[in-house]
Amino acid sequence: MYWTLELASYLDDAPWPATKDELIDYAIRSGAPLEAIENLQELEDDGEPFESMEEVWPDYPSDDDYFYNADEL
Repeated sequence: MYWTLELASYLDDAPWPATKDELIDYAIRSGAPLEAIENLQELEDDGEPFESMEEVWPDYPSDDDYFYNADEL
């Protein structure tokens, strides 16, 4: 499984929380590339819904990762 920001961006508007099957269905309907769908199919499915992209891809950058202090510029 290999995620990139581009692949993850196809799930930005997914109906969170969502199960693995719901995410796969959403990716197919929204025209996500095959790589994103294959990544979702490789996820372990314990039956619990994923709350956000961070649960699907733990290294997904959050808004805090892009935070900077304007005074430091």
